[in-house]
Amino acid sequence: MVDFGLGLLAGPPKGQNERFLTDLDATLAQLKGSFRSIWMTDHFFWDGEPTYEAWTVLSYLAARYPDFEVGPMVLGQSYRNPALLALMAATLQNLSNGRFVMGIGAGWKEDEYRGYGYPYPEPRLRVQQLEETLIILKKMWEEPGKLSYRGQHYHIAEAWCEPKPEKRIPIMVGGGGYTTMKHAAKYADIWNYPDSPLDRYLERQTILKRHLDAIGRDPASLRCSWFGRVAIGKTEAEAVARGLSRVDKWTPEKAFVGSPPQIAEQMSAFVEKGCDYFMIDIIGSPDPEVLGLFTEEVIPALNGA
Repeated sequence: MVDFGLGLLAGPPKGQNERFLTDLDATLAQLKGSFRSIWMTDHFFWDGEPTYEAWTVLSYLAARYPDFEVGPMVLGQSYRNPALLALMAATLQNLSNGRFVMGIGAGWKEDEYRGYGYPYPEPRLRVQQLEETLIILKKMWEEPGKLSYRGQHYHIAEAWCEPKPEKRIPIMVGGGGYTTMKHAAKYADIWNYPDSPLDRYLERQTILKRHLDAIGRDPASLRCSWFGRVAIGKTEAEAVARGLSRVDKWTPEKAFVGSPPQIAEQMSAFVEKGCDYFMIDIIGSPDPEVLGLFTEEVIPALNGA
């Protein structure tokens, strides 16, 4: 069975704050029963475009939409103290009755770091920080009593995380860097690679499998997922026009584009290689005709296959 999640925009259209929730209400009413989850990006700004803070949105979504799991796509590990992040996640997991997924990555958007006054270490150090964050998260969620850990970048000293998550929090590590995928192989339940054509996805997946083999982990125990955009129409030309109507950095080479049979064929190629979870921003939502093309034609074709 292939799972689907809805990827959200960073914020509302400029000057139309009410659209964020009205469009989302309309979209999710149509996706209920077909989609498993909702995903919010973790960014501070995009060249002055409206941008909501991810954790605030996730907490609100978990309460407003009880039929869906929620998760960040993906948290920048640098933006929140790892111990505090562990407690935040444990809290949301318990209050949502186990519907939170911890999506996390090394962080990358330099202008956000600089703009908000965060240090911006070189990539090698950010990836080291990611591993230490993952270690602290798992310790605080799984180990009893007062907890201590000292890494090169982060530490905790007789810290508590109570109550523990009543349901285990799945971890999704996002990114395609060699060492990031090594951390995914060691710590994660789901690996995600965004905005990628099939050949690039398979190239990174091959590296991931080498990491899994090196630690003796069954590849079937780590889900492979994809995050990006879908431009769908009754015809390919209609789909391309719909996609190009968006003002963000949408490119057809990094998305699923076409009629329902074409989209199903493109996604099936990923499914055949082990990707079974698609977190997607469907361009044109909440138009019922657009969403219906996906839910009524693409999903049955994929799961029927």
